Amino acid sequence: MQPGELALLIDSDHDLCLSAVSIWALRIKWCCRFGSGDRKGLIDPAHLLTAVMEMGLPVEPFSPTHCAARLTSLIPHRDPFDELLLTIAQETEQRLFTRDEALRGHPLVIYLG
Repeated sequence: MQPGELALLIDSDHDLCLSAVSIWALRIKWCCRFGSGDRKGLIDPAHLLTAVMEMGLPVEPFSPTHCAARLTSLIPHRDPFDELLLTIAQETEQRLFTRDEALRGHPLVIYLG
């Protein structure tokens, strides 16, 4: 975690939550391995969820409404996880914190790169 990211997490001026979709995306990466045998994910999603719960951060559930909603500010690529996370941010009137360069400049994103 970068220093700026940690500051955002502990800053009481931000109402933060974690999307269940983020945990799911992390699990998919955690279960995949490179040819070297190293995991593609950097953190065990079960450990992340435990830490989030201990911090008292709410977890935004994945709902049918999120599935049906249309993202109003489209993204320039076709990553379904990015689109879903942005749709959830849009529908819950929140912003997505991300290091993903491909999402830099999107109106729903706070870029942490």
